[in-house]
Amino acid sequence: MKKKVVVTGMGIISPLGNNIDDFCASLKAGKSGVSRISSFDTTGFDVTIAAEVKDFDPSLWMDKKEARKMARFTQFAVAAASQALTDAGLIGEANADGKKPVNCNQERTGVVIGNGIGGFEIVGESHKKLFNDGPKRMLPLTVPMMIPNEAAGNISMIFNTKGPAYTQITACAAGTDALGQALDLIRSGRCDVVISGGTEAVIIPFSIGGFQMLKALSVKRCHEPEKASRPFDADRDGFVIGEGSGILILESEEHAKARNAEILAEFAGYGASADAFHITSPDPTGIGGANAIKNAIKDSGLNPQDIQYYNAHGTSTEINDPTETKMIKIAFGEHAYKMKVSSTKSMHGHCIAGGGGIEAITCILAIRGGFYPPTINLDNPDPECDLDYVPNKTQYGDINAAASGSLGFGGHNGVVVFRKYEGLPI
Repeated sequence: MKKKVVVTGMGIISPLGNNIDDFCASLKAGKSGVSRISSFDTTGFDVTIAAEVKDFDPSLWMDKKEARKMARFTQFAVAAASQALTDAGLIGEANADGKKPVNCNQERTGVVIGNGIGGFEIVGESHKKLFNDGPKRMLPLTVPMMIPNEAAGNISMIFNTKGPAYTQITACAAGTDALGQALDLIRSGRCDVVISGGTEAVIIPFSIGGFQMLKALSVKRCHEPEKASRPFDADRDGFVIGEGSGILILESEEHAKARNAEILAEFAGYGASADAFHITSPDPTGIGGANAIKNAIKDSGLNPQDIQYYNAHGTSTEINDPTETKMIKIAFGEHAYKMKVSSTKSMHGHCIAGGGGIEAITCILAIRGGFYPPTINLDNPDPECDLDYVPNKTQYGDINAAASGSLGFGGHNGVVVFRKYEGLPI
């Protein structure tokens, strides 16, 4: 029998709010976090909009001196991890170094963080220094700030966790795959507690330019940013890039119960697959993603009809949305038409690896709050996308189990399943 894994804490930095309460309120209100890019001058760019994290002050969660040694994606992850550990009651008193060691067995506490791209703003700044002023003027901490594993590394150092500290890099599926790896660490008995989720911060000229050259980003509605991300709508023209971090505290059920922790949900299952098809496009048959969904449901011990809400990858691109609709139909059969499906990327944008953690948190909030987050801007449904995508307004109802899927460049597919802890068995 598989060891039960539960969620005891959550933390978030996002375009919809920098704490769980604000984020949840924004979801329910159908609020858009998309606006004109403020972090750099977009002159010469076709794309001038993004879902930026606003009013982020890293000093609220970490020492200012330490924050200056971190790229933005790492700051997001540390801030979200601090919130999540506090929520779980696992954060200790700050020591003389300003660090806050976890108040559980540090050797049996792990970290698994998903990241896709790393500290690209550091790469850009150091390249500029290199070419303009020579190698001796580069940022001294260029390498440790830019590499994707530094989010996990800094979380481990700040909170003094001494179990495994891993980084999952599977593009836009990385946050979801990180949660799956964390699930396996606890089930295997290697860890009692794992800090896990995803983080990303790539709203910079280099990445916007790169995605723009791929024709992946929305350009038609830069004059009305809040309407640009429109998954499953016939008038969509690409995704809106976002940024942020969603971090969950995962524990074995026995560990959580032994310390009398509040259990937010059960992390019931994870599934993954590879399309083996194309470097940027999903397999148009939907088979690859459907296999990941099937694997996650099987791993959870549930049946397809037990899933009442599916948080779709739902990027708002021409290729993704009808293909993902096929995936859902293949995996769920006739139940696909009875369940609720929505893409919260319509509100918080596509946060790349950060999306997996953010959307997992969305599922847990939906279960606990009894609401289905909307897909906003769904005004003219694509005929190929014919499921119930909760158009434009939040709907309410009991949810016992929810799933979230993430698809990444390279054909990576990851799906997680959460269920109401008090509702066992369904």
